[in-house]
Amino acid sequence: MSCDIDALLKSKQAPKPDQLLPAGFLEKFDIGPIYQLGLAVPDVVEAARCLEAAGIGPFFIAEDDLNFWIERGKNSFFHGKLGMAYLGGYELELLEPGRGSTIYADACRADGAIALHHVGILDRRMDDRMQQLNRAGIETAVRGKIKVGPITVDFAYMDAREETGIYVEFIDYRLFGIPIRPASALMKTAARLLKLVGIAQLRMGRR
Repeated sequence: MSCDIDALLKSKQAPKPDQLLPAGFLEKFDIGPIYQLGLAVPDVVEAARCLEAAGIGPFFIAEDDLNFWIERGKNSFFHGKLGMAYLGGYELELLEPGRGSTIYADACRADGAIALHHVGILDRRMDDRMQQLNRAGIETAVRGKIKVGPITVDFAYMDAREETGIYVEFIDYRLFGIPIRPASALMKTAARLLKLVGIAQLRMGRR
């Protein structure tokens, strides 16, 4: 497994699955395919600017408070910022260190380059998948939830760093409680509209 994610993205190339995870990992647990690339960066706005200059995006950027954030079994809180765009069939999620946890800060590279923090997999059986990996010795690092109006995003970071070098995330999107697949066209349109009206990012929570 070999992947310089920073160089690939800045040359507008999407990595292949075998560059992201060891061969056989997805098959071992009967999970996949990879939907999202979680990317740790020191500054989401600056990273988005660099990638947009390379022809990726535009990025939809927002920051929010996550009051449902359970880390290593303890109830906690996180305030963070993210940027979303799409490339080669992947959703790109830029994540900066934020406040309340070091899970993203610990993955940031000292040279400020983009680092691969996790791969995300859409899965409606969140609890079953967590238990499946737990039984294999892969712990749940974070269980979190984002709620925006009728949309809820439930997610879990599984600490597969020993096996893969990164986290594996399970993601469950729901609208009024009904499972849905994220609409990339809607996100792209929202990003373009924000650019048109001169809004760099949405602030959804307290600072």
